[in-house]
Amino acid sequence: MAAQLQFHNVTLGYDRHPAVHHLKGEVASGALVAVIGPNGAGKSTLLRGIVGIVKPLAGSIHLGGIDARDIAYLPQSAEIDRSFPISVFDFVGTGLWRGTGLFGGIGKTARKKILDAIAAVGLSGFENRPIETLSGGQMQRVLFARVLLQDARLIVLDEPFNAIDSKTTTDLLALVKRWHGEGRTVLAALHDLEMVRNHFSETLVLARGPVAWGPTSEALTPENLMVAMRMCEAFDDSAAACADDAHSQAA
Repeated sequence: MAAQLQFHNVTLGYDRHPAVHHLKGEVASGALVAVIGPNGAGKSTLLRGIVGIVKPLAGSIHLGGIDARDIAYLPQSAEIDRSFPISVFDFVGTGLWRGTGLFGGIGKTARKKILDAIAAVGLSGFENRPIETLSGGQMQRVLFARVLLQDARLIVLDEPFNAIDSKTTTDLLALVKRWHGEGRTVLAALHDLEMVRNHFSETLVLARGPVAWGPTSEALTPENLMVAMRMCEAFDDSAAACADDAHSQAA
């Protein structure tokens, strides 16, 4: 299967300080990949590098011939300014900007697409609700609805199931499986190792540098998690926090 993403000895960071270094490898088109590692391992930085928010300090990331506009990115919910006065309908509708432009009008066809996406995540009736009134799980459903509208070939999810209830997790995981079934490439930064083992066929264990990358049954081992913890300690001043997080994952 052709590569959707290729990492050529890439280093990513901020103000010349590496957060992910010397990553080599490729993600096949249509792959379903989990990215796991301790706190401070560089998972979010890697995803931001893929979507172009963070530029490589060295090396390169190749997108397999797709345009950056063909990437849908779901950031961590904490990165969303929910105080901005916007309704669920209008927020989800931003997923159509690729086709309509920032100031494009919402016609009958676009309106139906937005309503269908809202219904697909179980939020029919919430169209006029301000996003600031939503619960954490409801807001995550809204973010998934926006990704649905983007109709992207590459989908990048940063902790998409963090701090939400089990019903919401089940519903949104079903959407991830749907995207995978449609042949889209999906990468997700995750911390729930049982979810990774049960639902993701490929795993990248990251601790600033790559620890293991391959079939989940081979990459996600206690030994590799321990190595990730030690690498995190070596690179991160807050070693205790990394150690605690990695130890809980290995347990």
